Amino acid sequence: MFTYTIRRLMFAVPTLLVISFVIFALLDLAPNDPLGDLPLTIPPEVREQIRASMGLDQPFLIRYLLWLKQFFINEPLNIFEQMTGITVGDGERMRVLSWATRSPVVDLIVQRMPQTLWVVGMAYLFGVLIAIPVGVISAYRQYSIFDQIGTFVTMVGYSVPTFFTGVVLIVIFSSYLQWFPSIYDTNLVVNDWSSFVQQVKQMVLPVTVLALYNASQIARFVRASMLDNLSQDYVRTARAKGVKEKAVLLVHVLRNSLIPVVTVIALGVPTIFSGAIITEQIFRVNGLGQLLITAVQGADIPLVQTLTFIFAVLIVLFNLIADVLYGILDPRIRYD
Repeated sequence: MFTYTIRRLMFAVPTLLVISFVIFALLDLAPNDPLGDLPLTIPPEVREQIRASMGLDQPFLIRYLLWLKQFFINEPLNIFEQMTGITVGDGERMRVLSWATRSPVVDLIVQRMPQTLWVVGMAYLFGVLIAIPVGVISAYRQYSIFDQIGTFVTMVGYSVPTFFTGVVLIVIFSSYLQWFPSIYDTNLVVNDWSSFVQQVKQMVLPVTVLALYNASQIARFVRASMLDNLSQDYVRTARAKGVKEKAVLLVHVLRNSLIPVVTVIALGVPTIFSGAIITEQIFRVNGLGQLLITAVQGADIPLVQTLTFIFAVLIVLFNLIADVLYGILDPRIRYD
């Protein structure tokens, strides 16, 4: 398993390099002028100075290597300088700056990351914790009242878009009942019990919207996988040997049923970051989703490139995690 993991990690490096080059090239070569909104009265030499301060006077390859610099990839720059004799730059110029705010892109992402992790992380955790028992019970008690209610709720939760669910919850629990705030206060500092309660209250609505959507999707996969394994021969054999029903369900059936579900859960983690874009817009959560929307609207190419690549890194990483979990759940799988 360890050898397989190392081998996959070594394969992931060139994969991510290719992905990074494609993302950078598609967005950088797109017809877009960051100085197009500047007044026409600005002299050409001033425009060139502004363009140089943004790094746009450099060739395409150097801009790409400068962009990689923010991900702590220094070796390609050193090799490039040794082979060509061209000095890429140093100091502040080595940092990729946002075209809109003139702040380092990495700093903007680091500032927004905690809000996204709090909201999205808690939502996905609650979604998984709710989905697995609901799916297991629905499959074990097929066509029961619990199964019918669970099927209806999961179908509604998965079919209804998150922006509609968010608006409905705001109307009911924020405007009408006034239980929870409708706008997420990013500047809230948790330093006592009162601020902690306020933080929990403002997280309830966005976490509920995302958790409902995630739990609905995962619960459907768990139920379908459980139903498929409950009819297998090894289940009848275990029962014939006198194994307790709880052990049959949790040890044998659930473990095999989680193998396809692991793929859904692992690959759903990076997807929920992009799916939270809409939810963060509704509840005014200043996370990565809202940052990406602002960057797209303002044609902030460096910021869009970096956020898109981060999503790609998450997909590759959790793909690897899913493959490793296969070997843990299914002893028949051997990688070494």
